[in-house]
This record gives sequence, C-alpha cells and structure tokens, in this order.
Amino acid sequence: MSRLRIERRRLVEPAGTEGRIRRDPRAERLGKPTPQAAAPETGPSGRIRRDPRAGRGPARAAPPPEPAVAALPQRAPIETPACLILAVPDLEDGKLDSHDRDLLGAGRLLADAGAGNLVVLTPADITADFAAAGADHLLPVALPSGYAPETKAAAVLAAAAALKPRHILFPERPTGGGDIGRRVAAALGETPAARVLRLSAEEAGSRGNGAASDFLRRPPRILLLAAEAADPVSGALWAAQPLPAIDRPVEESRLADGGLAATDPNAVPLTEADFIVSAGNGVSDWPAFHEVASALGAAEGGSRVVCDAGLLPRGRQVGASGSLVEPRCYLAFGIAGATQHLQGIARCERVLAVNTDLHADMVKRADLAIIADAQEVMPALTRLARERLRGRDGS
Repeated sequence: MSRLRIERRRLVEPAGTEGRIRRDPRAERLGKPTPQAAAPETGPSGRIRRDPRAGRGPARAAPPPEPAVAALPQRAPIETPACLILAVPDLEDGKLDSHDRDLLGAGRLLADAGAGNLVVLTPADITADFAAAGADHLLPVALPSGYAPETKAAAVLAAAAALKPRHILFPERPTGGGDIGRRVAAALGETPAARVLRLSAEEAGSRGNGAASDFLRRPPRILLLAAEAADPVSGALWAAQPLPAIDRPVEESRLADGGLAATDPNAVPLTEADFIVSAGNGVSDWPAFHEVASALGAAEGGSRVVCDAGLLPRGRQVGASGSLVEPRCYLAFGIAGATQHLQGIARCERVLAVNTDLHADMVKRADLAIIADAQEVMPALTRLARERLRGRDGS
C-alpha cells in the first residue's frame, strides 16, 4: 500500500451534525491541512456527553402570522333619502330569526332601489344585530310583552303617520306580522300584498285563491312577505342608528294574553314546528325516542329510511323528498346526514346531532354534536328534562 493511501487513512474529518468525523477529499488532494475535530466533552464518570440538539439540524422557523380578518365595510345612511322603508319584524324571543332577516333583506332591496333608508320598528329593550341585517335606523317603541296585536298595530300606525314610508313590510305569520299587517292595512284602507313569495323593486308575486293562483303586481304600500321571499343581506354593516321615540296615546287593549295553549306537538305540521326531534337509522329504542320527544315538547321527525320502514308516518319525513323545515332547534338522533336530508334542514337555526360516527355529515352540519350511542343519550336527556320541568313547577 502506498504512502499516500496511508496518510489518507490517518486524516480525520471535522465533526458533523451527529458527532461523526467528516473527510475532505479535495483538501487531501491539494495537501491542505484538515481541521481537527474538537475534543469531545466528558462527564464526571468519564463517559462522552452527547449533544441531543446537535443532530436535530437547524431550528425550525416560526410559523408565519395568520392574516388579519378584514373588517366589514361600514354603510352610512343617506342624508337626504328619497324614501323610507319601514320593516316590522316579529322578533320572537327578542331575536332576529331567518324569516325576520329575509324581511330586512327585502326592505334593504326596496330602499336601495329607491335611494332610501330602511327603518326597523323594534321594542326599546331588544338588542339584536340589526347592523348586520341591513338597518339604517331603529325606531324604538314601548310594547307590552306577550300577544298584544292592538297595541302593536297602533304603534305601526303612529310610525307610518310620522315617517310616511313608501312601503311597510311584515313577515307573513298567523299570529305575528300577518295579523298585525292586516290590521294596519284595514286601518289605512289599503289592500296589502299577502303571501308574497317573490319580490323585486318592480314586482311582487303573491299566492292566493287557496294557493291555486299566483298574482303579479307592482309592490303596494303594505307587503306581507313569506319566508325566502328575499335574500338576507350580508357582507357589510349598516349604521342601525336609533331615532327619537314617537309619542302616541296609550290605548287600553281589549285582548288579554292567556299564554300558549297546550297542544300535541305531533298535531302541528313539521313546517310550522319550533322544535323537532328526529330519528334515523341509528335509533333502535323507539319507546325511548317517543319519550324524549314528549319530555322536550318537540314534534317528531325522521329520515327517509325510517319512514320507508314504517317506523314513523310519511308525513313526519324530513328532507328534500319530505318536508323542508326551519325550526329554531333540530335534534337529530342517529342520522348520518344524506344530502337530501341536509337540504331539508338548511334553514334550521340550531342543529344538534347525536351520532356514534365522528365523521358523519350530520355531525359536520351540527352546531353541537354528541359522539355517543343514541340509545344511551335519549333516556339521560329524558330524565334531565323531567327534572328541570319538576323544578320549574316547584313539585
């Protein structure tokens, strides 16, 4: 073996990232001195200490900061509006539901088309998000709690006399805006457009004659709008500035609110139910399902699979091929979440799901999900509901 090869074997490599000695073949060929490795550090016992960070490579760079969420554009009211649009939402439980938001969307459409402002009539103690719903101004009024159609109609008439709006909008509901709107129209001697299903600045499409005919006309002064007659607004914040309250004489109501009458929830059509408890293929304990629905005071619904099997009547089916529902709360036990079923609950305000599959489409759609067997959750929920009811009654 030649002398050159012997010298190459005796050369040492500098320490690498893992403590190994590296060779430099180019330095060996050119006759340059090779840097010597640093002496390893030893501990008290004489063992060589390892540096665990040496083999990890360079430190990881900090993740880039998340981009800031862009603020919504602010929309100020028109200083000298050409017209005013008055919207009278129902505000059940003091909140804007989907129907009320559609109503304000229709008012926003008419106000923008006429270079005007949208005024919302609201009780003084309501703090709903009117800015995001499209309101330019809020007109506070003092209203008694409960069902008071005469008092509310008088407040609308006083607002109409003071503001002289081009249009007055009500949600078409039997005991809410539908009743108030007809009272206001009778007092003003005007013919309203009832059950408006489609609305534009030039045309209002209503359904009448026992739902057998559609009527098209220019939007009259008073409009009673069905749900989805217009799209809710989004993408901006309007001013929602309060206006001075309107002075009006206090009238004694001839009607008294006796509260809600006790009714069978299943006697109410699913399309009108406020609370629906629905069952899917994951429900096997049907007595427990009926009991939890009764304890919660909810209407019963089901998926297509359940109704096809005859476990619930066909009229209880929820989905694109059944009923399109929009309750305030929809509680689904053991429903996977087929596309047709999700279409049927698209307008539900709150969706709760109980399912054993974490990745079920219904769980993804839900605002709150419980990953458990429905047969275990239903009896527990029934007991809790019964206890709360007994505590409320004081028994």
